[in-house]
Amino acid sequence: MADVALSAAAAERIKSVVANEPAGAGLRVAVEGGGCSGFQYEIAVAQAPNGDDLIVERDGARLFVDPVSLPYLLGSEVDWVDELIGASFKVKNPNAVSSCGCGVSFSV
Repeated sequence: MADVALSAAAAERIKSVVANEPAGAGLRVAVEGGGCSGFQYEIAVAQAPNGDDLIVERDGARLFVDPVSLPYLLGSEVDWVDELIGASFKVKNPNAVSSCGCGVSFSV
């Protein structure tokens, strides 16, 4: 099992998001200090992985996680959800002991 998983829905969305980017582009998920619960997820398109990134691939989509963020994301799944309040990438993180209502910040 991968350290971080990518759902089928997230893989499809990543492919559409990076369709006009250079070959090898993907989505970067990082954990940074801040947010209302102590840590927050930073999700952005990345042109290429860094040399020490974990690279998760599914159905042709690529997800990059830096080594500093990885311990906070072990066992997590990145998903794409389309809800009434909006569509977004969501991190289902078993390490988070609490999170804010929007799910963007968390504590461990």
